[in-house]
Amino acid sequence: MGVKARRRTSMNRQYRGDYLNAASNQVILKLLEKQGDRHVLFADSVVKLSRSGKIKRQAFMITDVAAYILDAQWGNLKRRIALQAIEKVCLSELSDNFFAIIVPSEYDNLLASTRKTEIVTVLIEATKKIMGNPLEVVFSNRFEYYVGSDSTREVFFEQVEGSVKTRFVHK
Repeated sequence: MGVKARRRTSMNRQYRGDYLNAASNQVILKLLEKQGDRHVLFADSVVKLSRSGKIKRQAFMITDVAAYILDAQWGNLKRRIALQAIEKVCLSELSDNFFAIIVPSEYDNLLASTRKTEIVTVLIEATKKIMGNPLEVVFSNRFEYYVGSDSTREVFFEQVEGSVKTRFVHK
């Protein structure tokens, strides 16, 4: 989109989509059938920053209808977000792995993935098919996200000596 700093390895990368073979996992297929989803567009392991500030490894999946956060062992559904409920995705302008999924009707999620570019691309295309217009993508080195229970966090990104420093502030 011409705003984000890119790592050389993220340029011209081939997208595979389902890095966890979720489409062949019987537990996942039953879950999708129950929810009314038809196709897995993306599935991979991500890092989620929890409400309490802990870092947790989770599975993240995007289908033709929703985005899912599952526990790392595929046992429990942690969250299902209808694609229509997603207002926007927030990213920094620097080369880091963080992205926030903003859902105004509920609470937001801050996630990190080495495949962030692919995730955002898949979300844009999937929401465009459902709603007719693409998902808003906001680039800023400072943004707020709602973590629930009337609590908001602000995240700051800063370029320092060849890397990115990330700082979180509870509001």
